[in-house]
Amino acid sequence: MSTCSTVSRGLDEPLSGTAATARTWLLLEQPGPWGAQALTSSHLDPALGRALEAATQGTGVRIALIRRPGRHADSRTPTVRQVYAAHTRPGNAWLHAATTRDPRRLLDLDFAALGAGDYRTFGSALHGRPHTGDPLALVCTNGKRDQCCALLGRPLAAELAASGVEGTWEVTHLGGHRFSPTLLVLPYGYAYGRAEAHAVKEVLHGVQEGRIVVEGCRGSSAWERPGQAAELAVRAYADEHAADALAVVRTEGAAPRWEVTVAHADGRHWSVVVAQGASLPPRPESCGASVLGSPARMDVVAVRELTATALAG
Repeated sequence: MSTCSTVSRGLDEPLSGTAATARTWLLLEQPGPWGAQALTSSHLDPALGRALEAATQGTGVRIALIRRPGRHADSRTPTVRQVYAAHTRPGNAWLHAATTRDPRRLLDLDFAALGAGDYRTFGSALHGRPHTGDPLALVCTNGKRDQCCALLGRPLAAELAASGVEGTWEVTHLGGHRFSPTLLVLPYGYAYGRAEAHAVKEVLHGVQEGRIVVEGCRGSSAWERPGQAAELAVRAYADEHAADALAVVRTEGAAPRWEVTVAHADGRHWSVVVAQGASLPPRPESCGASVLGSPARMDVVAVRELTATALAG
């Protein structure tokens, strides 16, 4: 069977610069089935889902539902829910955890502060504390959005959980169905596509050591798409794997061409030229698409290390 993911893989569509953008992720456990718009089409109160969507709008916070891998019984029994918040900006990346019996308490959060990287609101509203367990491996499994997420994501999540990866969760939406199975790793917020269990374990081992694995990486959700591509290009250029080493400090220009400045924690800077192209030939961008599309791709045209003189200028 031809799916959007098999077509994308067959055409070798590049992964770099395709991650969802979110400075801060807010994750709420919601067992049971999910619809395509999970916040308003699951066993979560749809009025609460709409309120959370409205409250996070424009704050840099992206909210998603999570559940443990396995069978998803259609049960409405109230349970204690796990909640996570993670900020992804280098130098201030953190992951905090809480539990709640009443998901409406999430509306007490200061979403603007949370999006800016201030975790205190998570502590005061939900009694959140720093997460002390393994990094989170969030696998998109929402087949109501795209069948590839269920066909490829659910087996990956199940395999990771069965092999003892404690931080494995299924998640409602990470974007880029055609790159299934897709994965987000927290706290650093790097997304991966076409993921396989052995590679995910390597990624998670790296995160525990503060390292980023570039192979299969779609980019960091901390940056917009040109910045994602530029940062990954500098990682490859400078052979830099430390999680907090690089930051996108300036993006100039507009589609289809940007000049992105990437800074190293040691003071070095690089100028990266990123051009937006179209992935050809046209292909289905998702399995439910009725027409073929040419999804945008971020192509790195040049990487140049800047001198002190260039920086001063």
